[in-house]
Amino acid sequence: MSTKPMKVVLVDDDEDDRMFFADALQEIELKTDLQEFHNGQELLDFLTGDCEEFPQLIFLDLNMPVMDGFECLKKIRSNPELEDLVVAIYSTSSSERDIEETFVNGANIYINKPNKFEELKKTIAQVVKRNWQYEENELDKGNFLFRI
Repeated sequence: MSTKPMKVVLVDDDEDDRMFFADALQEIELKTDLQEFHNGQELLDFLTGDCEEFPQLIFLDLNMPVMDGFECLKKIRSNPELEDLVVAIYSTSSSERDIEETFVNGANIYINKPNKFEELKKTIAQVVKRNWQYEENELDKGNFLFRI
């Protein structure tokens, strides 16, 4: 079994949300290497520039300055080198329109940001420990919106 940490990316402009997420990720029973970006443009610059190894999982907020999560998701899915990356939408929005748009544009899962630390930990643990290699081909609208 590999002892190499799982590469996880969080793209979120809110500093408190990033700290909350990082703290929760540290507490789960899985070795991870977290990299943080403030907006979609920073992520894309990294992925198409000096990225030596793609992340196994990207948590992408929707409402950010410079480039929001909607545009970033579209650019990831339209790039042949990036199109297979696992993208989890991680947003405070519970709008049906936002959920539908991200589903149609190829996100793997939609997560409403939990308000409580224990819920966040449980959510992150379940999403990070999923075997995305086998699940991504079976995506349907019924299991797209993540619920604890």
